[in-house]
Amino acid sequence: MTEKPFAEYAERNGGPILDILRNEFSDRSRVLEIGSGTGQHAARFAAGLPGLKWQTSDVDENHLGINAWVSSSRLDNLLPPLSLNVLGADLPVASYDAVFSSNTAHIMSIEAVEKMFRLVGRTLLEDGVFCLYGPFRQNGEFNTPSNAAFDESLRSRDPSMGIRDLEVLDQLGEANQLSRVRLYAMPANNHIAVWHKRPR
Repeated sequence: MTEKPFAEYAERNGGPILDILRNEFSDRSRVLEIGSGTGQHAARFAAGLPGLKWQTSDVDENHLGINAWVSSSRLDNLLPPLSLNVLGADLPVASYDAVFSSNTAHIMSIEAVEKMFRLVGRTLLEDGVFCLYGPFRQNGEFNTPSNAAFDESLRSRDPSMGIRDLEVLDQLGEANQLSRVRLYAMPANNHIAVWHKRPR
């Protein structure tokens, strides 16, 4: 049996994120997770939201670890990962009523972030909800010196990465029928931003 990958940060932030998702996804039935990573979040959230089908997804090289978590969880509502790279993803239109993604926007290129918002706008049903967890800048400012240092570290590794401005993400949302309705402050200087899909 494949050993399950483990990330300490996913263990730490899973509880606080689940508390928010219990509220935001309380009336949802089918969620797409973009970038399931280790698979830890998916297993925890599917267990905590038993009325919701949780569809994992990621690039192919992460599927082995995600499948290990899916298999060991033995949850009927946790689905094996879709092969998904936001730069070329093509999913059925209006196929989910919720989308979740964690710690993705700052490690993607801005082109990939744009494509992610386009994908979310296409795949969500009207009045669908998109929850994005991670660090953000607001009004061009970092909320802590540690996030400024983290951003500098990311950009030194790859200039295409970096903590995104929430206002830019809102613009990408508006271009794809998504309006931000809430912003939750989270532990470790992160946030969850919540967008709803508007009717045409």
